[in-house]
Amino acid sequence: MYDLAALEEQLAGAIFAGKLHFARATGSTNDDALKAARAGAPHGSVFFADEQVTGRGRGANPWHSSAGEGLYVSVLLRPQLPAERLPLLPLAAGLAAVEAVRSACGLPADLRWPNDLLVGPRKAGGILVEAHTEARSIAYAVVGIGINVHQRAFASNLATPATSLDLEAGQRVARQPLLAALLKSLEHEALALGSPAALAIPARVEQASTWVRGRRVEVHGPQACKGVTAGLDGNGFLLVQTDAGLVTVQTGGIREAASIA
Repeated sequence: MYDLAALEEQLAGAIFAGKLHFARATGSTNDDALKAARAGAPHGSVFFADEQVTGRGRGANPWHSSAGEGLYVSVLLRPQLPAERLPLLPLAAGLAAVEAVRSACGLPADLRWPNDLLVGPRKAGGILVEAHTEARSIAYAVVGIGINVHQRAFASNLATPATSLDLEAGQRVARQPLLAALLKSLEHEALALGSPAALAIPARVEQASTWVRGRRVEVHGPQACKGVTAGLDGNGFLLVQTDAGLVTVQTGGIREAASIA
């Protein structure tokens, strides 16, 4: 269980201090944050839980969120940014998650565009960003991050085999230092989004990911295709070189393709 008083001390001076909202169990931390956003909750509000009953990932896919086994957290941001920077937000959150995992347990995490956190070939976490825009600017955005920490077993029918930090590190990884590291990294990345440093986010993701350049993939979604990843454009969209030419993938997901037809 989390020590909320100690966590507040760890976050002293951060935008999240005094804005922590913890629930032993909830439906979805993203839903909690979205409801709070509509009610006027401030920038930097954090919603996290020991268990999610109806946790979800992108495309309304369920996210298994057993009590005490993972990190389930959503952060409300009011970034005052143009709407065209929204695609950079899940990438920035991914960079924050990679840094938090490295800081908390020394594991080298990988990013699979646009929102998956992997350790080796196995999925250890995911990111779900839900936002509301007004007059071509981001009114608010909720960044939801789920990371498998203590899980030892997973469903056998997952599209990508899953893992947890405990399994990969070979030891028990404490959730509270991971959460503190994640929030501190998220604050750093949120500040970068509002500065010229935002322009470097796609290049930083390329450095942190083995997936966005030179990987044979199959794209799922409205822009379904097969090809070799060729990096990210300035908006954070994935470039895929196909037999028919270069495709700029703005939405969807990718999986490794054994061969390109």
